[in-house]
Amino acid sequence: MNIASAYFAIDEFDEGNLYLDDIKDNILKNGDEESKMRMNSLMGIYTTNHNKKAEAEQHYVTAEKIAKDNQFNSYLISIYENRVRHHKLYNEPEKAKVYKAKLDSLNKVLYSEDKLNNIQKAAVQIELDEYKIQLDKIEKVNQKHQKSLKESKLIVILFIVILVVLLLLLLTLYKNIKLREQANFELTQANEALKEAKEKAEEASQLKSQFVSTITHELRTPLYGVIGITNIILDEHKELGNSPHLKSLKFSAKYLLSLVNDILQINKIEEKRIVLENLIFNLTDEITTIKNSVEYIADKNNDKLSIEIDTAIPEFLIGDKLRLSQIVMNLVSNALKFTKNGEVVIMADLKRVEGKTHFIEFKIKDTGIGIAKEDQEKIFDKFVQIERKEEDYQGTGLGLSIVSRLIELFDSEILLESEENVGTTFMFTIGFEYDEEKSREIINNIDVDLSSSHLYNILVVEDNKINQMVTKKIIQNSNMSCTIVDDGYAALVALDRETFDLVLMDINMPLINGFDTTRKIREKGIKTPIIALTAFDKQEVMEEALAAGMNDIMVKPFEPTKLYQVITNQVKNSENAG
Repeated sequence: MNIASAYFAIDEFDEGNLYLDDIKDNILKNGDEESKMRMNSLMGIYTTNHNKKAEAEQHYVTAEKIAKDNQFNSYLISIYENRVRHHKLYNEPEKAKVYKAKLDSLNKVLYSEDKLNNIQKAAVQIELDEYKIQLDKIEKVNQKHQKSLKESKLIVILFIVILVVLLLLLLTLYKNIKLREQANFELTQANEALKEAKEKAEEASQLKSQFVSTITHELRTPLYGVIGITNIILDEHKELGNSPHLKSLKFSAKYLLSLVNDILQINKIEEKRIVLENLIFNLTDEITTIKNSVEYIADKNNDKLSIEIDTAIPEFLIGDKLRLSQIVMNLVSNALKFTKNGEVVIMADLKRVEGKTHFIEFKIKDTGIGIAKEDQEKIFDKFVQIERKEEDYQGTGLGLSIVSRLIELFDSEILLESEENVGTTFMFTIGFEYDEEKSREIINNIDVDLSSSHLYNILVVEDNKINQMVTKKIIQNSNMSCTIVDDGYAALVALDRETFDLVLMDINMPLINGFDTTRKIREKGIKTPIIALTAFDKQEVMEEALAAGMNDIMVKPFEPTKLYQVITNQVKNSENAG
């Protein structure tokens, strides 16, 4: 109301009314008498100046009544002044004269000479009181100054003490800096030694990687020959097609290849850089093949090896069958190794189904010598061989470590129950997908028609005689013809003399390697598709192979059907591009 009154005093009626609007209803309803009187008076002023004569007079009447009833005489003067201005504004001199007379009469009563004298005396007394207050304040300030002087002396003393303490601290700091400099010097020397050790470790790691790459290549190359020759025997001697020995040989070679890869690249397993494949397989067939492959160990130790597979498990599952075979093969071989005149059972039970995923619990149970409780926690560590009292069991100590890490790839874990001289049971659960439509699609992709009407002419660049024989047989069985040369220079001559549909290029060759040979072929403008046939890891050579101008990479050993698919796709792509 004070703010609104201030605005009204300078004729800013609309601005003042903004403040009245916010409080008007609350004041008129819940305010005390003085507030209601002031509100009506202010509203009277506002409506007077907004051409609302009758409404303004009503507000003045209400304000005047409240003032008289409560003897608010000083406010009543203000109300009469507003009424005088109101009637003058609306050209009502008689009414203005009436309220002017009331105003003068009230002024005489309120401001008589005696009262004015009393007011002056009161004002003088107030002024005297104010002087006394000021004197008291000055005295208090004086006292504070005296106190401050005393405190200043204390502060000076404290400052001197603090200064001494700081000097002592500086001395201590100086000594610490010297000690730190000495420590830093020693640390620098230690860091130099660590840096040198790190460089040596990195060099050793690089040499290890080179060794792994080389040994992988040298092991895969003969395995390619073993698997290829096994296939050749099966093709040339159809009567041996059902031979469990040849099947076991082929499976063992594939298993050995996978095991070699995992042993030599166990760091990849630990870093989870191995990606599981989705292949269709029959669980009973896979486990039966494993059983046949290790039957000789069971016979040697006079063990009974049996299989128990839940009939509720679907016929075809989708998952990484090779990794599963590795796990089961390791565990079964381990069980037979430590069981004599006993029994080993391979069990698979369907535990639950979630959507299309069938979770199968595998158990490999034996009646062997068992594992002591204190040894059960460490048998999955790398290169650990538990000491046996009776006999000396040979091995690398990697089998169960690889098993544990492979099972982790399936987002599972292996459990162990064992008792000495009673037996051991290993358990783990893996979820495999079952999708009839997807299985059919995968089967159709696998079953390639090898009796193609297209007679492709293939150039094989390979220095290993056994691999030449294997690759040639695979190509001829696919109704394609091939020419074999021993090195890259011979390949360049052959391409000048004859047109080929595709080149199968070995990488690691004498005289000139496969990459340089490919570059020279591309420099001649020859666009024939070139597929690298290599025993190196695909990731190791992919970048350089593509940069040299190769179209694809096949890692030896491989499935003949896969090679046929790649050849067909590359030749067709080349023909479409042409």
